[in-house]
Amino acid sequence: MLKKILLLSVILLLSISAPGCVMKKTFDLKDEEAKLLDNNLQELQSNYDTLTTNSQAQANQIETLNTTVKELTQDKENLIADNQQLDSILKAKSDSLSQTIAELRQKMADQKNTYDDKVENLKKQISSLEDENTQFRNEVTAELLRKENEVKAMSGTYNELIAKMENEINTNQVTISELKGKLTVNMVDAILFDSGKAEIKSEGLAVLQKVVDILKNMTDKEIRVEGHTDNVPITGSLTKKYPTNWELSAARSINVTRFLHDQGLDPGALSSVAYGEYKPVTDNNTEEGKAQNRRIEIVLAAKE
Repeated sequence: MLKKILLLSVILLLSISAPGCVMKKTFDLKDEEAKLLDNNLQELQSNYDTLTTNSQAQANQIETLNTTVKELTQDKENLIADNQQLDSILKAKSDSLSQTIAELRQKMADQKNTYDDKVENLKKQISSLEDENTQFRNEVTAELLRKENEVKAMSGTYNELIAKMENEINTNQVTISELKGKLTVNMVDAILFDSGKAEIKSEGLAVLQKVVDILKNMTDKEIRVEGHTDNVPITGSLTKKYPTNWELSAARSINVTRFLHDQGLDPGALSSVAYGEYKPVTDNNTEEGKAQNRRIEIVLAAKE
């Protein structure tokens, strides 16, 4: 529409300005020019339309690119945010891991110190135990040697008593035994006392003197004098002095102990015990059995 208006305007102007045939020629000329202009105009319009189309396409492309840019920008921002978050997480984990490593190192150091202390204590304990063991072995060795010497001494005393009291042993008035580190001199009461009495007879004193001669050199032994009776009860006027066999056995035991003391034996090593009828060596059903149960025993044992 615009092109037609422009064309008519040009023709009108040409017709007004050119008279006659000149006008026709001029008209034709102008018509040609108008056509040329119209063609140019059409070409310009086509170019314009093309440019407009291209411009729209470019605008669309620009809009698409802008959208893409926005999306990429958003993706970039998201990536930056994710990266920052990952950095924070990694930093937190790194800090936590560093703290854990530090704690483990401290724990290992503490455990090492504790282990070293325990090892040192164990070394001290081992050293102490070794010292104690050495001391114990020395003490055991010394004790064994002491026991060995005691056994030798006891055996020597036993042999001396056997030799010195051979007659009494042969007549069954005295028996001597050695058992578990103890030496026992067993003397029947008839050799020492009259029946129902506690005073030592002269013959008994002679026998006891033989024992004293051997025991007076033994300062490392305890000497226990034991009084024993049979099971025949005390009767008659004798009960006023000895109500039971206990009192009789006690009086006999004490008198023997006093004699040993009077002859120089250490009173701190002497003791007196009365068993009465309650520790027989055999039954009391026969006179022979009763005679064996009526006895004085002198027992030698190591001092406690």
